[in-house]
This record gives sequence, structure tokens and C-alpha cells, in this order.
Amino acid sequence: MADESGARVPETLPGEADPVAAMLRVLDLSSSEARTTEDIFTGASQVMPQGRVFGGQVLAQATVAAIRTLPPERVPHSMHGYFLRPGDSSRNITFSVDRIHDGRSFSTRRTQAFQNGMPIFSMIASFEDEDPGIEHAEPMPAGIPQPEELPGLEQQLSGLHPTSRRIFAASPIELRHVTSPIYLEPSSPASSRQAVWARTRSPLPDDPTIHRAALAFLSDLTIQEPVLRAHGLAWATPGLKVASLDHAMWWHRFARVDDWLLYVQESPSARGGRGLSTGRIYDRAGSLVASVAQEIMVRVPADEDRAPVSGGGSS
Repeated sequence: MADESGARVPETLPGEADPVAAMLRVLDLSSSEARTTEDIFTGASQVMPQGRVFGGQVLAQATVAAIRTLPPERVPHSMHGYFLRPGDSSRNITFSVDRIHDGRSFSTRRTQAFQNGMPIFSMIASFEDEDPGIEHAEPMPAGIPQPEELPGLEQQLSGLHPTSRRIFAASPIELRHVTSPIYLEPSSPASSRQAVWARTRSPLPDDPTIHRAALAFLSDLTIQEPVLRAHGLAWATPGLKVASLDHAMWWHRFARVDDWLLYVQESPSARGGRGLSTGRIYDRAGSLVASVAQEIMVRVPADEDRAPVSGGGSS
């Protein structure tokens, strides 16, 4: 989730040198015996430079909380969530899971995240027993450079202040933009599309729940950028305000998140101070792993208003 002051990337917790270990720590929710009609879990937050909880963290934690109420063979296939209030990264988060429905093949769970008694995020997710059936998938775009052929984000952001570079380096997710990132400079030419390679910085445990949750965590990174690219905006644009409003995700096929994944994104529309981005996530073999959609609020200073591109653009 982007906050109103621009792009944000999770930091490690004090004393934790490994950002992936920090992510795994916050995904390890504590359960509560104080269950009435709902299951209650508690999770910590990763330290954030501006004190606000990273939205991908809440998505991942809410997914883990819901999974904990189901047998292992019933796995998530979709979620739809709304970011209601900014979260405070210095405080724990309480998750309540309502077991809405359990059928022969599908289950539905409502998960809400609370701080100080107020909801900050609300999600409904669906789970199924995986069975054979019809299958097809949109193919991975051709001609995309491999991640080894691309510079790391830290190299592309060499002009940043050392403190800012450390913040990016401390993210548990390694990113490699196929085109130059737009943290400092806008896209040239403007385009409503982009592609980004992503993976965790170090190996993850084999537990499939960890990989599904980490994929939700990853899915909230960079998905806002096609909206900005379409209007020639950079994250560093003075006065730019961006906030995620909602997030939807569909898990199609299992993939390890510690292997490189290609995140192909585009923005089909922006209007009324809101912009929509959609994304498809592929593994290196070309299998379609997940689909994502997110709408964001965008406030652009009047003198920075940009006309959108026509007909999209290349990744």
C-alpha cells in the first residue's frame, strides 16, 4: 500500500539484519484463546520509515489468519480487500476471522484487521479443495529481458541519499524493473504499462502457506506505478499524494516466491482522482501464477497535471 506521501518500502526491525526473517516474523501470527464467534490472531508490524503499516504486510497477515482456520488441503484462490485507515507500524495488529461459509468444495472467510479498536483493513477470501478441471492461461509476454540482464534497484537508485538507499535495500523483496524505475524521474516516454521481476532476497521455508502469503505481500509492490507512468509522474513529484483504496488477488497456480517472478502490469483507466492498475504474475517457466487488481487515490498538484498516454505503451 502506498501512503499519501509516496512510495514506501518495508524496513527490517531493529536488530534484525535479514529483511526476509523480519517478514517471516510478522507472518507468524499468535492465536488467542478468547474466541467467541470469530477466531482472533495478533501480529507485529515491520518498522516503516514514516510509521505507517505497509499494505502488503496486512494483506499477507490477513491471508495467513484466514488460512489458519482451514484444513491444509483447502487453499486460497481469491481475495478482495479494502484499506480503511492508515495503520501504525509501532503497534501490533489484531485480526478477527469470521467463518462465513464451509461447503463441500469451497470456504469463505471474512478477515478484519484492527488497531486501537478501529478497523484498518477488511478482506473477504475464498478457499477451495484443488480438483482437476478445464485450464487455460494468458501466455507470458515475449521479449522480456531476464532478471540477470537487468540492474538491481540499488544500482538504478545510486543518486539517492544513503539513508534512502538503505531503506530500499532493507526490503524483503528484490525488484528489477524492466524499464527504469520512476522513484526519482518520470517514465520517458509516458506509458500505462510496465514489467518488474521480483523475488525474496533469501530462501523461504517450504511451507506453501508462507509462499502464498509472501505472494500477497509482493503483489502490493509497484502495482501503483502504471497509473503514475501514464501521466509522466515520479514518486518524487513534489506534492504528489497516493493511497491504495482496495486490492484484489487471484491465486491461479502455486509458485515459490524465492524464485524470480515476472509482474506484468497496466493501468486501463484513471478518473476522478482514482487510478486502476491490473497485473499478472508469472513464474520463470511462463506459468500464470496470479492476477491482481488495485485502485489507488491520486492527488496531483495542479501545475504537475499530465495528459494520459494514448493506447498504452510498451513495458
